[in-house]
Amino acid sequence: MKKVITVITGIFLTLTLSACGGSYSAIEEISATVADVTFEGQAERAANNYLLMMPFSRSGLIEQLEFEGYSSSEATLAVDALSVDYNEQAYRAAKNYLLMMPFSSSELVEQLEFEGYTQSQAISGVSRIG
Repeated sequence: MKKVITVITGIFLTLTLSACGGSYSAIEEISATVADVTFEGQAERAANNYLLMMPFSRSGLIEQLEFEGYSSSEATLAVDALSVDYNEQAYRAAKNYLLMMPFSSSELVEQLEFEGYTQSQAISGVSRIG
């Protein structure tokens, strides 16, 4: 597998060198970017994608990434690298639940806590509904 990646990278760099008019500084910059790709970075991208689709608690997002095959440390580092307003996530989750079925405010707080939101986050999310 490593040989295949090396060959693909070589082809990519050769094509890029041609497109850049033979500038090795451009190739060095691209090579540095390719070298910086990590599984934590991939996990961070995946976490961002999930947050665009639906609300998640911190622990729920970590669990989702672990389900995808990322290690616990990769998932945790990725989620902690993000700037997420979990009060906003709890609010979005609360609204989604109320669209599906009726909840009292206390039941909704309990449901959000079950999903991994802290009590403070759950209360904040539910209180915004009014």
